[in-house]
Amino acid sequence: MDLFTVLAICLSCLILLFLWNRSYAQGKLPPGPTPLPVFGNILQINMKNFNESLRKLAEVYGPVFTVYLGTRPTVVLHGYDAVKEALIDRGEEFAGRGSFPVIDYHSRGLGIVFSNGEIWKDTRRFSLTVLRNMGMGKKTIEDRIQEEALCLVEALKKTNVSPGIHPSLWEWKERRTRKRASCVLEEPGMAASRFEYSDEKLLTLLHYFNENLRIISTTWIQIYNAFPYLMHYLPGSHNEFFKNFTEQKKFILEQIKEHQESLDLSNPRDFIDYFLIKMEKEKYNKQSVFTMDNLIITIWDMFSAGTETTTTTLKYGLLLLLKHPEVAAKAQEEIDRVVGRERSPCMQDKSHMPYMDAVIHEIQRYIDLVPNNLPHLVNQDIKFRGYFIPKGTAIVTSLTSLLHDDKEFPNPHQFDPGHFLDESGNFKKSNYFMPFSAGKRVCVGEGLARMELFLLLTHILQHFTLKPLVDPKDIDTSPVLSGFGSVPPSYELCFVPV
Repeated sequence: MDLFTVLAICLSCLILLFLWNRSYAQGKLPPGPTPLPVFGNILQINMKNFNESLRKLAEVYGPVFTVYLGTRPTVVLHGYDAVKEALIDRGEEFAGRGSFPVIDYHSRGLGIVFSNGEIWKDTRRFSLTVLRNMGMGKKTIEDRIQEEALCLVEALKKTNVSPGIHPSLWEWKERRTRKRASCVLEEPGMAASRFEYSDEKLLTLLHYFNENLRIISTTWIQIYNAFPYLMHYLPGSHNEFFKNFTEQKKFILEQIKEHQESLDLSNPRDFIDYFLIKMEKEKYNKQSVFTMDNLIITIWDMFSAGTETTTTTLKYGLLLLLKHPEVAAKAQEEIDRVVGRERSPCMQDKSHMPYMDAVIHEIQRYIDLVPNNLPHLVNQDIKFRGYFIPKGTAIVTSLTSLLHDDKEFPNPHQFDPGHFLDESGNFKKSNYFMPFSAGKRVCVGEGLARMELFLLLTHILQHFTLKPLVDPKDIDTSPVLSGFGSVPPSYELCFVPV
C-alpha cells in the first residue's frame, strides 16, 4: 500500500467521522454556519479578527450559536445575558476548562488554570488557602506593593527623562514582576530570598512569558489549536512556544530543588514550601494531586496568569494615557487633591478617587485583554436556552461582547473614563465589566491585580508626567495581535518628574 493510498484512507475516515458527528449533533446544538468537512468553519471565519467574525455571526444566529473549529463543535455565547446565565447563574454546569492544545501539550491537565475535576478543585482550594496565609487580601500585601511602587518610581527617575521603552518600561516591568515572583517564592516579610533587580535568570524567564503571550495571540496558534495532531509536526511558532515553556519549567524546577535542600517542615517560608510539605504528608496516597509535576505547572500558572496579564494592562494603560493627556492630567489633579505629594497612595484613598478608579476600569474595558476568555466546557449534558449541549462541548464566552456593548458603554471603541462615572462624577459600577471572567472560574488573583493596578498607576502619575515623542493624535492604540490576548504596540515615552 503506497503513501498516497494511506493518506486517502485517512482523509476519508476523517471526513466520515466528521459527517457522523455532524449528523449526530444536527438539530441539537445551537444553530450556526454550515461547516466544511474536516476544516469546519475555519475557512469562513476571519482568524485575524476572530472577535469581529463572532460579532457578525451573532447578528445572524443570535446570542447562542455553534461554530466548528476543525472537527470540534464550539458553542459561542455572545452578549451579557447569555454569558451571565452560563458563568454565574449556571456556573457549576459551565465550570469545566476547555481544551487549549498548545498549552495542554505541556501542562497535561495539571495546575489551576487548565485543569479539571479533582485536580482543579484540590489544587485551587489549596492554593487559595496558602495565598491567604501568605497575606493575600491583607495589609501586608498592600505594604509590599507600595514598597515596589516606590522602587519603581526611583528606577524611573534614574532614566533622566530619556525616551524609550528601554530602559524605562523594561526596568518598570522587571521591578513590578519581581514583586510577583517574591509573592510566589517567599513568605511575606522575608526579603532574603527575593530576586535581585538585575537577576539575569529572572529577566530571561520574563522574556519567555512575554514572548509566549505574543505567540499564543497569533493566528498560527489558533489554527494549531484547531488541528493540533497535524500542526504539531510542522515548523512554526508553536515550536518556539514549546521551547520557551521548557526553559521556564527548568527555572521553576531549579527553585524547587533549592527549596527542597533547605526545607523546614515546621516552618514553611513560601508557596513552594507549603506545597512540598503537602506532598510529604500525602506521599503514600496514590490518588493525591500534590505531585512534583503539579507543583511545576501550578507555579507556571501563577507566573503566566498573574505576571504577564497585569504588566500588559499597565503597559497598555500608559499608552492610552499618552494618547489622551487630558485624562492623565485630570487623574493627576485628583491624586494631588486627595493624596498630595508628601505620602504614598494607599487603598483607603480609592473610595475618594472616583476618577482614578474610572480610568483604571476604562483601561481594562477598552483594551479587552482576553477577548474570548479562557475556554470553558460543559461538564454534563444540559439544556440551555432551548438547545441541547452534550457533555464535554467546548464553550467560548465573548468578553468583548460585554466590554464593548454599545448600549452599556456608548461609543465603546472610544477611550472614555466617563463610561464608569455618573452625572455627579461618582464611580458607577457595571455588571458588564468582567475582564477577570466570572463564576467558578473567575481569576483567583482578581483582588491582587486590582490592588496592583491602582497602587502602581497612581504612584506613577503622582511622580511623573507622561510625555510622548510624537503628537498624541498620531498614536495608534490598536492591538498588534488580538487572538488569545490583546497585545499592545511597542512605543516610546518619557517619564518627566513633576
